[in-house]
Amino acid sequence: MAKGILFCLCFGSHLLVTCQSVFFSKFELGLNAGLFIYQGDLTPSQLGSYKTLKPGLSFFLNRIISPVFSLRTNLALGGLQGDDAKYLKPEYRQQRNFNFNSPAFEVSELLVADIFKNNMSRRSSGLSPYLFAGLGFSLLNIKRDWSHFNAEFFSSEASTISGLTADQQHALPVLIPVFPTGIGFRYTISSRISVNAETSYRFTLTDYLDGFSKAANDSRRDSYITHTVGLIYQFKNNSWLKCPVF
Repeated sequence: MAKGILFCLCFGSHLLVTCQSVFFSKFELGLNAGLFIYQGDLTPSQLGSYKTLKPGLSFFLNRIISPVFSLRTNLALGGLQGDDAKYLKPEYRQQRNFNFNSPAFEVSELLVADIFKNNMSRRSSGLSPYLFAGLGFSLLNIKRDWSHFNAEFFSSEASTISGLTADQQHALPVLIPVFPTGIGFRYTISSRISVNAETSYRFTLTDYLDGFSKAANDSRRDSYITHTVGLIYQFKNNSWLKCPVF
């Protein structure tokens, strides 16, 4: 009798885990809102231009492939802006007065790693940190402005004058590859709903994201950052298998 009860308990536990795996959905939808932050020649801060923030939205479809990894197809829409005049120091920025703005429409594919391996075992509540990285493309429409450039102030710096001439003749990028990397935190509210917050840094291969290079700092490529918060919805798995209730 004791062995029979033990067998039933073990078999029931195994069946329950199997049923949970069958019913566990591999697809999730996410909607995030937040900020786009430009980083490049028109800001002295290594953390980006927080004086010219732009709002943004992102939408993603997540495909779970293991307890740790998932693949995310991400669409993001926002804007980028930089302005020398926003900074009083160093003094030359007020005299150079370069600025730009651009919408940014990004499509990317990301590999997401759940650090606590919770992809297939979401509890009713709990916090899960995750890392992600991938490849994408950003569609831009860059509008640059040097109309308030003080040429007299830079008369002794021939490289700035000649650099601006070279920049004016350089075609601006429209579609650029981006390499997003970042970290996020996900908090599960229910079996279907989670909230998340994440920060992502976009590496690029261009120094003309802001429209300027030779007249500014052509040794450093431009980039941008996003900070977002949002909701994640996990689809219900409509399997034909009906598991018994234990």
